[in-house]
Amino acid sequence: MHIYPNHRVGIFIDVQNIYHSAKNLYGSRVNFQELMKSLVSDRPLVRAFAYVVKSETALGEESFFDALEKTGIDLRVKDLQIFAGGVKKGDWDVGLAVDAIRMAPALDVVILVTGDGDFVPLVEYLKWGMGKQVEVAAFSRTTSSRLKEAADTFIEIEKIQKILLKINKRKQERK
Repeated sequence: MHIYPNHRVGIFIDVQNIYHSAKNLYGSRVNFQELMKSLVSDRPLVRAFAYVVKSETALGEESFFDALEKTGIDLRVKDLQIFAGGVKKGDWDVGLAVDAIRMAPALDVVILVTGDGDFVPLVEYLKWGMGKQVEVAAFSRTTSSRLKEAADTFIEIEKIQKILLKINKRKQERK
């Protein structure tokens, strides 16, 4: 991977995807401050967005959202939708894609933090339609192989030092 110090970077974080992968694979949570620092490297960060779904019942959700904002990330918040029959939906795929395309003219590098293969068409459009370098950062075991192949660079975030923070077992048991 070639990192050019003058390349302007935009970061788009699929929080649900990364949060659940860290929790399920490693029993950990993500240190988003370290993640941002590592992904940006020495390049200028134009803007970073995190896409979150707010639920009525999640304990500690507000403090988590505050922590994300303190790292310099702009939050995009959507309420969890609950449909008749109990089906829940809180998907940000279209919103993330629109923001990435809208921001792309001001960027040299688009970094998608997700393992979701639904973003392959976005990666291809940003690369081939807009001439952007696209990096994907996610946990290797939960990332679509097609997404890894489509990106210019795939960053295995589990290999970033200080990225995984152990979940406090007592707090987890109380939930």
